[in-house]
Amino acid sequence: MKIFKFGGASIKDALGVKNIAHILHQEGASNCLLVISAMGKMTNAFENIVNSYVNNDQEKLTESIDFTINYHTKIISDLFQDEHEIHQNITILFGEMIHFLAKNIAKEYDYLYDQIVCYGELLSTTIVSEYLTDIGVTNTWKDVRKLVITDAVYRDATLNWLETEQLIKTQIDSSKLTIVQGFIGGHSNGNTTTLGREGSDYTAGIFAYCLDAKNVTIWKDVLGVLNADPREFKETQLLNHISYEETIEMAFYGASVIHPKTIKPIQNKQIPLYVRSFNDLNSPGTKVSSGITIDPIVPCFIVKKNQVLISISTRDFSFMVEDNISDIFKLLHTYQLRVNLIQNSAISFSVCVDNRFNHFDQFYDEIKLVFKASFIKGVDLYTVRHFTNNSLNKIHNLGRSILSQINKNTAQIIIQKK
Repeated sequence: MKIFKFGGASIKDALGVKNIAHILHQEGASNCLLVISAMGKMTNAFENIVNSYVNNDQEKLTESIDFTINYHTKIISDLFQDEHEIHQNITILFGEMIHFLAKNIAKEYDYLYDQIVCYGELLSTTIVSEYLTDIGVTNTWKDVRKLVITDAVYRDATLNWLETEQLIKTQIDSSKLTIVQGFIGGHSNGNTTTLGREGSDYTAGIFAYCLDAKNVTIWKDVLGVLNADPREFKETQLLNHISYEETIEMAFYGASVIHPKTIKPIQNKQIPLYVRSFNDLNSPGTKVSSGITIDPIVPCFIVKKNQVLISISTRDFSFMVEDNISDIFKLLHTYQLRVNLIQNSAISFSVCVDNRFNHFDQFYDEIKLVFKASFIKGVDLYTVRHFTNNSLNKIHNLGRSILSQINKNTAQIIIQKK
C-alpha cells in the first residue's frame, strides 16, 4: 500500500484538485491512501474564525466565516455542476460549525481551536472525494476522528497507538483508494483534537505504520527536501537522500518540510519516505530511508522566527542546580513553551522558546516570582547542520548575534534583526 499526503498548497484551487487525479492516474489509485490537509491557507482562515469568536467580535466573525464559505464555494463551482450534491454537503458542514459556535459555552481557547479548525480538513477531503467519484475514480471517505484516537490535550494531542492501530487495521481496506483528513484526531469523549500545526505529515506516518505501507510520499510545491527554505535563502540545493536519523535531527531543529513526529513510526518499520513535487512528476525528489546520512553533504539551514530568548538566574546568584532547572522545565511544559535551544553556566540558564500558544506572559509572571529573569522577544533562531565557516558568516551578517552554540555537526545562532 502507498500513502500519499497532499498539503494545502497542492489543493489551493480547482486545478490543484484536478492535479491529484492526474497524479493518481500516473502513480496508480488502487492500494493507496490519501492524507489531505486543508485547502490553501484555510487553516489560517479558520484560526481567524476562532480568534474573532473568542474576542466576541461579531462583525469580524461574520466576515471570517463568509471568507471561508466563499473560498470553498469558488472551488466547487469550478469543479462541479450547480445541481451537484457537493453544494449541499458543504452547506451541511458549515452549518455544523456555525451551530457549534451558537450553542458553545466553553471558554478554553485550545478546545475551541480544535473544534473549529478541523473543518478545513473535513471540507477539503469531502471536495476531493466527491470530485474523484465524479470522474470515475472509486474511493472511500473516512472520518479520521474515529480512527486516530488521542488524549484530550487540545492543539497538541498525544496518540493512543494501541487503539489507533487496531481501528485502522480493521476499518481500512488496503486494496482500495481511501481518503482521510490529516492533522486532526478524536478523543473518546467525542471531541475533536489536533496533532500540532502541520501535523498532516504525522498522520501519514501513523497510517503507514499501522498498515505496513510500502512507502509514503509527501507531495510539495518544491522538488524535494532542500538545504534551506527558498523563501529565506536565495540559493538552495536539492538533497537527493537523507537518512531517518538526519531527518529527525533536522525536524527536531525545526525544518518545516517534514513534521518532527513523522519519521519515527516509519523508521520503526523501515518504510521509505519520498518528498516529491506535485508540479514535476518526472523528478524523483528526495528519498528518506536508512543508509547514507545526507547526499550531497552541504550546509543545511533551518530558521525558526519570532522566538523568545529567556535568561534566568537565582536571586542570590547561587549555582543553578538540578532542582532549579527541573522547576523551570516544569513551568515551560505547563505553559506549552517549546524549547529550541538551551545554554547554561554556573549561575545562569538561557533558553530559546517558541511561544506558538501565546502563553509566555503567563510563564514569565510565574517564573519571576522565584527567579531573576529577563527576556527578548522577536528573535530568530538559525540552525546550521553540517556547517562551514562561510555558512556561519552568512548567518552572522543577518543581524546582531546575541547567542551562539556550536557542536560537532550543528551550529545554532540567535539573531536580533537590525
